[in-house]
Amino acid sequence: MSRHRRQASIELLELMGVVKENGHPSDSPETSPLLPTVHTPLSYDYVLVAKTVDDPEKDTFKMQEAFIEKLKMKNLKITKIVDDTVVFYGIQAPKEVFEKYMYLLKVSDACNWSKQQGTVPLSTRIRIVHYMLNHVFLDTGENLWELMKKKVFEAKFCLHERKNQKELRKSWARWTACLQGQPISDVRSYFGEKVALYYLWLGWYTCLLILPAVLGVIVFLYGLAFFNTSPLIKEVCESKTIMCPLCDKRCKVWLLSDTCLYAKVSILFDNEGTVMFAMFMAVWATLFLEFWKRHRASYTCAWKVFDWCEEEEELILEIVNDAECEPKRHKHSYLRSTLVLILATLVMLLIIGLAHALVVFRVVATVMLAEGSWEFLSDHSNTAAVILGAVLHYFTITIMTWVNRIVSLKLCNIEENQSFAATERSFTVKMFTFQFFTLFSSLFYIAFFLGRINGHPGGYVRIAGKWRLEECHPSGCLTDLFIQMAIIMVLKQTISNIFEFGGPWFNRWLKRKRTKLQRKCAHCYKKEDQQTNQGQDLCENCMLRDWLRNYRLKDVDSFSLFNEFLEMVLQFSFTTIFVAAFPLAPLLAFINNVVEIRLDAIKMVSLERRMVPKKTNNIGVWTDVLEAIGVLAVIANGLVIGISSDFIPRLVYRYHYGPCVNGTVTDMDCMSGYINNTLSILHMNDQRIYKEFSPDQMVTPGGQNVSYCSYKDYRSNEDYSFTPQFWLILAMRFAFVILFEHVVVICKFITAWFVPSVPLDVKNLRLFDKLNRLKEELRSSKV
Repeated sequence: MSRHRRQASIELLELMGVVKENGHPSDSPETSPLLPTVHTPLSYDYVLVAKTVDDPEKDTFKMQEAFIEKLKMKNLKITKIVDDTVVFYGIQAPKEVFEKYMYLLKVSDACNWSKQQGTVPLSTRIRIVHYMLNHVFLDTGENLWELMKKKVFEAKFCLHERKNQKELRKSWARWTACLQGQPISDVRSYFGEKVALYYLWLGWYTCLLILPAVLGVIVFLYGLAFFNTSPLIKEVCESKTIMCPLCDKRCKVWLLSDTCLYAKVSILFDNEGTVMFAMFMAVWATLFLEFWKRHRASYTCAWKVFDWCEEEEELILEIVNDAECEPKRHKHSYLRSTLVLILATLVMLLIIGLAHALVVFRVVATVMLAEGSWEFLSDHSNTAAVILGAVLHYFTITIMTWVNRIVSLKLCNIEENQSFAATERSFTVKMFTFQFFTLFSSLFYIAFFLGRINGHPGGYVRIAGKWRLEECHPSGCLTDLFIQMAIIMVLKQTISNIFEFGGPWFNRWLKRKRTKLQRKCAHCYKKEDQQTNQGQDLCENCMLRDWLRNYRLKDVDSFSLFNEFLEMVLQFSFTTIFVAAFPLAPLLAFINNVVEIRLDAIKMVSLERRMVPKKTNNIGVWTDVLEAIGVLAVIANGLVIGISSDFIPRLVYRYHYGPCVNGTVTDMDCMSGYINNTLSILHMNDQRIYKEFSPDQMVTPGGQNVSYCSYKDYRSNEDYSFTPQFWLILAMRFAFVILFEHVVVICKFITAWFVPSVPLDVKNLRLFDKLNRLKEELRSSKV
């Protein structure tokens, strides 16, 4: 076996257009279009920015000077350039720091198989200096983060490399490249493995969305094809059935045929094709994750970080920063863990309480709209309340995102984790959990409780004894879930993308208007173009020009990439968990992601300061989160089909109560009479309910007084108890849910077993690499 043979998983991604051929993984700079990002006198590892202080007696000035002196004590080279209102400190670390880092990598347990290079890449230098800056403390115990909170320093950032930045714009960060593959190796060279794996994952996710998007459209068109021939739609649209008032006081009886359009929309998403599509999506989620693990293994192996350990690198960086450092011991406190658990539970209860508040809002809005003077809103009060509730839910999500972030950070501080990697994992789990409850609490209510706990005439469930809970339409509750999901998904993706791109763009435009940059002098331009004149620096004016250009870009932090991951994983949740109610979700996700990849690329390359390159070998705890979502999707879709949709009641009617049961009817559709079969009748002369509706409410739109009306439920017309058909349908619903979940879970396990997480190419390549490395160590030791 040749060591230089391309791995099949990488070739597959290139063939599918996820990555570019010229962006294949390699640690050799010669194979990448980007210039080698090694240190030269023309580049700085890091830049600190502070406001100009004229009075040397001020505490701000003293703390600035004290911090810079601490940096010089670590042999860091500091270049100071003063502008009108700000002062820049360019920071370069000596080669001894990086030699120590490379040696510690070589002797470490987990990181020693990473490829060692003769020159240290600038991305590695940035990462090391970034760690050192954040772990320098003044005599008063304050670090850089605390000094920035006190406005001692305004900003800290690493510099964009102009030539490589232009190359990335040309090959990746532009709108015209939306349908092209991504140069993942170039992204990795410039932004580090952590960012590269995010884009590799997002590209693979987007590519695999094509098939679900097509099938979702087919399911939608399947429902559309029965618009004019479905007996259910015909029965609703031609019905003369009089339905009971939907609210108290001003709501009157109405004709079932008034909701003809609602019934047509329901059949688009609540049809036989939905069941097979939900099963397919559960298996698809497993295939997506299993093949992602293979692609991740192939690329991390090619990048020589397959066994990389973030926590061990953090330990190495501690030693590089301070050779006399003491290890930060692992701690566990049952008291702290209990406190965090209690506080997290309280936050989730608060979020569930907000979902209940949305329910109350919808109930009250329905009544107020029904009693309003606008005839259109009065006639469609239920649908209008659903739409208003969805919009309010979106604004609730926006506010709670900010609250959830603060709470998650506070809980992580209580835990006192041993390393930044552990803190990041803990924060990810907490933040995702809170966001998941924020997004899905209201959806779970609509899917599984709406119309099932509202009671019946004479026994309605009321909020505060005043407002009746909502009812489902006779065509089913799935349309309410579809409306809620569609509005939230479209608003969240559209508005978040506008702010995500528009914010940094406007920030850059505003700073450009405020600052006028001089053109670079010809002498410095030539030096920068050659990048080979060792020992020559750019002039001070040209350095200031470059630093100002980076300073006016939008700031980034350790949560910048987390935000992108969170957005996409929540979208993955929408795409899989309730896909039975919204088959078009994969299509919307695919369209969004095609734009999202380039939007994020343009933002990172052109509109934001350079993100600190991080080395890693996976997407962290997000893999576990995605697997949990896959399992939850099986349960949720089984419940949506079995409990929320009318799929089971239709089957029971077709084979047990419909006109085709005896096999003697040939000229009638087997579903004829289904809608009437799902309705129960209320008689106004019944003493138990005569106070439920006033005489004014029992007047039809045509002015006719009626003494009875229908409502959706399987209840006896005499004593309002559940009929035997109700119990049969309930038993069949639970039987279907159990059967569906077991079948799909078995399919998921078989799929996961059939697709190994690590390709054989990777296993063999690692075997050869380790063998050759051991041989080299043996020869070098001269034993």
